[in-house]
Amino acid sequence: MDEDFEFPVSSSNNAAAEEKDMDMGMGMGMDDVPEPDPIMKVDEEKEIGKTGIKKKLLKEGEGWEHPSKGDEVEVHYVGTLLDGTQFDSSCDRGTPFKFKLGEGQVIKGWDEGIKTMKKGEKALFTIPPDMAYGESGSPPTIPPNATLQFEVELLSWISVKDICKDGGIFKKILVEGEGWQNPKDLDEVFVKYEARLEDGTVLSKSDGVEFTVQDGYFCSALSKAVKTMKKGERVLLTVKPQYAFGETGKVASGDEGSVPPNATLQINLEVISWKIVSEVTNDKKVLKRILKEGEGYELPNDGALVKVKLIGKLQDGTVFVKKGHDEEEPFEFKIDEEQVVDGLDKAVKKMKEGEIALITIQPEYAFGAFDSPQELAIVPGNSIVYYEVELVSFVKEKESWDMSTQEKIDAAGKKKEEGNVLFKAGKYVRASKRYEKAVSFIEYDSSFSDEEKQQVKLLKVSCNLNNAACKLKLKEYKEAAKLCSKVLEIDSKNVKALYRRAQAYIQLFDLDLAELDIKKALEIDPDNRDVKLEYKVLKEKIKEYNKKDAQFYGNIFAKMNKLEQSGEAKNEAAPMAIDSKA
Repeated sequence: MDEDFEFPVSSSNNAAAEEKDMDMGMGMGMDDVPEPDPIMKVDEEKEIGKTGIKKKLLKEGEGWEHPSKGDEVEVHYVGTLLDGTQFDSSCDRGTPFKFKLGEGQVIKGWDEGIKTMKKGEKALFTIPPDMAYGESGSPPTIPPNATLQFEVELLSWISVKDICKDGGIFKKILVEGEGWQNPKDLDEVFVKYEARLEDGTVLSKSDGVEFTVQDGYFCSALSKAVKTMKKGERVLLTVKPQYAFGETGKVASGDEGSVPPNATLQINLEVISWKIVSEVTNDKKVLKRILKEGEGYELPNDGALVKVKLIGKLQDGTVFVKKGHDEEEPFEFKIDEEQVVDGLDKAVKKMKEGEIALITIQPEYAFGAFDSPQELAIVPGNSIVYYEVELVSFVKEKESWDMSTQEKIDAAGKKKEEGNVLFKAGKYVRASKRYEKAVSFIEYDSSFSDEEKQQVKLLKVSCNLNNAACKLKLKEYKEAAKLCSKVLEIDSKNVKALYRRAQAYIQLFDLDLAELDIKKALEIDPDNRDVKLEYKVLKEKIKEYNKKDAQFYGNIFAKMNKLEQSGEAKNEAAPMAIDSKA
């Protein structure tokens, strides 16, 4: 047919029927209809959900993606009645038909059917009257209550996403990006953009600007948009005032034009690249920015021997250390051995071989509050420091699964001794980690011989007891109690375990449990001086607790007594009236 056939929304009668369905809780919006079976064979026909629409696959599409609500789709189609009469064809016109999916720009059968298609797919849809033009039809070509057939080929679509799910920022993808990753809040993105008013007036543009995602740039929409984009992706953003410059607008400044109040913006945006910035510590005081990706997936472990090239700088650019450069051999150190500042130690542990990173370290994880002379300059107290580090290579410390049973026992013994040295130096956190590592080597002892099991038992008891002592120093009383309980599962008469668990219980105010442990310890070793002293501490705690308890209940009883007296006074002043109806 020669006429340019349009796809209006269903007729008013059909619209009324849809409204009735909605009132009954039976609305059949795009997101309410179940998807068809994901795999269809060519010439197979299936019904789409419970819509009454039938789909026959004529040609398979590419990939796995389907268009979504709001996407701008482009199709070729031929429309016929059931008797074969053709009433429209975009193919005859030679121009593909474009529309926004799921927004009522076409009959409902199209919105529901095309969202099930893939790019390049061709299908025949049989659409019942209530999903087409209903009782009124579309004179003169489509009679009332007509079931229609459309042969549709989905040529392509431009994805349009409501980024904030509130209609504030719509993103139309013009060029697909690479890979699957998106920038995160801490990452530093490098973008091109051009912002315009709806009348085309250019407000701001740049062929390359870098900013931290969470800090944003120009307006808040850029920050929100880049977090949904991939490397190389180019989009057109439609930005409503709440994500632009709101009710007040923006005055012109520098190269940027003025923005009127309540203005909607159009922004072309391309993500060229970004540097990944990650938190090394949970308090954000050590950050790692990747300058060059490393290889593989393995990372150094505690005890690994690493080789690095590094340059350490202050905020003003002063270099205070430089190692492994200018034909110098890479600098070697062991992870978790305090051979470098704590922040550098923790950051290198999260690097891959060949990775180059810029590490920003706050004073708490660097040189602290006091001046610290280094090779090339003095680091002043409370300085933030920056290390550019290349992890040249590393050799991991041998893990337990790569060891023989005797090697596991030897490794556990070595970690225990390291823990003891650290404990004596007052480094309780690091000592605790050594004891935990020691136990991890020998945790599962099914492969040990009977003689080895005895060695393992002694090591487990010793390491868990020493770790409990660390936890007591660190005021981690619940963990201390758990460790002592593990020891008592192995040796129920271990006086040290009973003693330390009692100490933990006292701090947790589980005084009854503490008393049970102390009494049991004294039954086993009546002359133990430490246990006797702890019993005195416990008795004082109980006395103090009982005193507070008595005072607490005494105050309650006093208040209750006052209330009772007040109630009696009130009763005397206003005696209850008799029931005159009696």
